[in-house]
Amino acid sequence: MQSQNPRIADFVKLANSAAGTFAGMTREAREAARERMKETFGGFDFVSREEFDAVKEMAAKAREENEKLSERLAALEAKLAGKE
Repeated sequence: MQSQNPRIADFVKLANSAAGTFAGMTREAREAARERMKETFGGFDFVSREEFDAVKEMAAKAREENEKLSERLAALEAKLAGKE
């Protein structure tokens, strides 16, 4: 059963308008916050997880190779010292 009271109809229209306005304000605030975050963090040099993992793996391989070469050098130096 619908009400024929114009005051209730006006109140319903006002409530619907307020809800729409509030939703729009929420979207605008969210977008403004995102833009501020982009501006704030845009100057930082962040790397992706994939890039970090790739460099970490390269460093581990280089460390292993360095250890092998150190052992090889020590063996050659010991061999050279034995001949002298």
